[in-house]
Amino acid sequence: MRQASSTEARRQDTREKIELGGLIAKAGLRYEKRAVLLGALIELGQRLKADDAERMRLAAIGAKAFGNDGK
Repeated sequence: MRQASSTEARRQDTREKIELGGLIAKAGLRYEKRAVLLGALIELGQRLKADDAERMRLAAIGAKAFGNDGK
């Protein structure tokens, strides 16, 4: 039983990582250097913690890119 739950957890983790990679591609950043992407994401995380208005603005942009069906 423990192995089954461990396998399922790994499967879910893998799916999440694939989905996150898809977001990078959808944003047009597929060929950007990894260091640039990580730096941008770290800075974005800091900005989102400090500014709810920025979070809402970016959520609206993302929802529009998803066709309003994004999470």
